[in-house]
Parts: sequence; C-alpha cells; structure tokens
Amino acid sequence: MSVNILSENKREIQNKPPPDNAVPHIWHGETKTASEFTAAYVKKQAEAKIRNHALAFRNKKLEVMGLLLGEVRTWQGQEYVLVRDIVTTGLDATAVSVKFDSQSFEKLFENLDDAGFDYVIVGWYHSHPGYGCFLSETDLKTHLGAFVSRHQLAIVIDPLNFQIEGFH
Repeated sequence: MSVNILSENKREIQNKPPPDNAVPHIWHGETKTASEFTAAYVKKQAEAKIRNHALAFRNKKLEVMGLLLGEVRTWQGQEYVLVRDIVTTGLDATAVSVKFDSQSFEKLFENLDDAGFDYVIVGWYHSHPGYGCFLSETDLKTHLGAFVSRHQLAIVIDPLNFQIEGFH
C-alpha cells in the first residue's frame, strides 16, 4: 500500500459583518468585556441543541458535552466566531465529570462528516448540572490542552439553574 501526502489547504478567514440581530441569551448572566478575546455568536439552532442536550440529562444530573462547529470571520479588523452547529456522541458521564465514550469515537467522526457545511471546530460545550457556570481545574486543562487556537471557546451550561456562559 502506498501512502500519499496531500497538500494542506488553509482555510481563509471570511470578511463578513457579524449578525445584526444578536441579543444576550436569556440564561446569560452579566456581560463581560475583554477586547483581547474573540467575540462569539451562536446560531439559535446550535444554542437549542446545546440547551436541549443539557435539559435531556437534567433530571439525572449528568453532565453532557459536545463540539462547537462554525466559522472564524473578521469585520473591520476584529475577529469573531460564528457557532453554526454542534456534534456529540455517546458519553461517559457523572454529575461532576464527562468525556466522550471511547466506544463512540467512530460515531463522533461520522457526525462530523455529516455536518453539512465546511466547518472549523471553534470549541466545545459541557454542562454543570446544579453547579453554575465556570471552568473547573479539569475543564481548564481540557480547554488549554485541546483547544489551543485564540478563536476556540468553551460554553458551560447549567440546566438546573438556567445559566449559560462562554469562556475563552
């Protein structure tokens, strides 16, 4: 069997204005400003999938997680992220931890292949059922180890307290 190496096609960042109909999420707390971070916008469909995933495991108080798919764009010299969709798969979860089930990676890759658009993984989401929205020490290690690009973010959702926050 021969191995063929393909040339890399670096995806160009699109120059488009951010959505003009953006509003803070009803579960979102106080808005934080940090000009050194990339702004993020989440399409309603993606937000609904995140919320519904967390709510589906609310009564069991199990954490959920998935990947954020979207685009990196610039407008007037400012970079921003547009989260268009999410993917997830089988999980190994408790009330205080979550990871992808090692037997479900093939399904995760199939879900990524079936995304239906040319995406960039712009981050991840997970839930803290009943514990509020923050990045734990483990979450920080995960984020800093796996999501190293400036535009990649973490979304934490608490379906018991109806809270959602984004972190860079």
